[in-house]
Amino acid sequence: MSDAKRFLAEHNDLSRRFFLRAGAALAAGSAVAADARAAELPAELAPVLEKLESYFTPQGKFGDVSRGKPIPHALPLEKKKEVGLTRETWKLEIVSDPENPAALGKQFTKKDNTALDFDALLKLGEKHAVRFAKVMTCLNIGCPLGMGVWEGVPLRTLVWLTQPKENLRRVHYYGYHNDDPKQQFRSSLPVGRVLEDYDDLPPVIACYKLNGEWLTPERGAPVRIVVPEHYGYKSVKWLTHIVLSNLYHANDTYGTQNNDVDSPMKTFAATLHVPNGAKADAPLPVTGYAQVGISGLSKVQVWVSPAGKGWAADDPHFTTAPWTDATILQPPTGGGARGEPAGGSPHSKWGGDLPDGAVPKDTAGFDAAGRPKAWPMRLAKAHWAALLPGLPAGEYTLRCRTIDAKGQAQPMPRPFKKSGRCDIEAVKFTVVG
Repeated sequence: MSDAKRFLAEHNDLSRRFFLRAGAALAAGSAVAADARAAELPAELAPVLEKLESYFTPQGKFGDVSRGKPIPHALPLEKKKEVGLTRETWKLEIVSDPENPAALGKQFTKKDNTALDFDALLKLGEKHAVRFAKVMTCLNIGCPLGMGVWEGVPLRTLVWLTQPKENLRRVHYYGYHNDDPKQQFRSSLPVGRVLEDYDDLPPVIACYKLNGEWLTPERGAPVRIVVPEHYGYKSVKWLTHIVLSNLYHANDTYGTQNNDVDSPMKTFAATLHVPNGAKADAPLPVTGYAQVGISGLSKVQVWVSPAGKGWAADDPHFTTAPWTDATILQPPTGGGARGEPAGGSPHSKWGGDLPDGAVPKDTAGFDAAGRPKAWPMRLAKAHWAALLPGLPAGEYTLRCRTIDAKGQAQPMPRPFKKSGRCDIEAVKFTVVG
């Protein structure tokens, strides 16, 4: 047996015995989600769990990939007022596509002074507003931009205002981009997705709040689109136009840039903490996050191998590697009157600067006490942790992967970069003598 194979066999056996000794807190997936509040994570994990970012992201800490020259959120206040990027001056036009017209009973335009203003949108929100948790993530970036509770009016509510009659197949929309056609960033959806929420998805919304507060300019204020199951390019910022069309295909800006504009979010895992420079034979705490895509999440798994060791060319996704289950951490409890002891969660609060520290009332997927109805939540994120057995001094590579709720191991079922992040991450670290 080669040294590499011997190492893998011995480490696999050691990992299994070590994890069994760690107890129920190191079981993963649905077993942890079902009842882990009484379980205690190994004490060696405590220092790294304390460093995890909060579950929800404060608006100011979201990653930003905004487009524009200048970027619209950076415009001076007077210019924002002039072009309708404040709540007091915002106007939304809802029109038929002049090139592929849909038959509408009514249109809303600035020209005839019927464009929807912010007060009218909030009035609709008094009856129709919805809120849901979603991770905002980019198609071509390996980490989410932020996680929040998004609130707004279903896009279909605005579509129905136009009294559509026939020849409506596509809804496309865009935001303010410096009155420069070359800077316009457009996205679109089939009208069926706008009018009907399939597979228990929340509705597509015209969004004006994040984590219970008005959107900031950086997050797309005054109003943006948020599409629950899609990557960020579908959730256009600084919304100004909704165009109802008889076009039979997507016409997204991203589609012309060699991207798959119809694939929803995928499930994948990545690391946050790896103990580089750890001492030989000492337990190794590792943490990370999982993006929970349309197919859900049942497990996160980890695997350590000697750095530089190759793998079988006919197994590019490491399906036969000695993967070990990590712990999917429990959700925060919210704190305050609605909270309770955190148990298996590293956080007692949700974070994100939520008012009163609690998930807003009537948020989809949460019960009356502000607790998730199912965990991990689809279209969201989850943290994971593992305490690996100690290793001899040397160079190593840590890999992690997800198993989705359908039993599919990352990067399947869509191992293509243009349809979303999928690669199994490889993180090198050193153990010292």
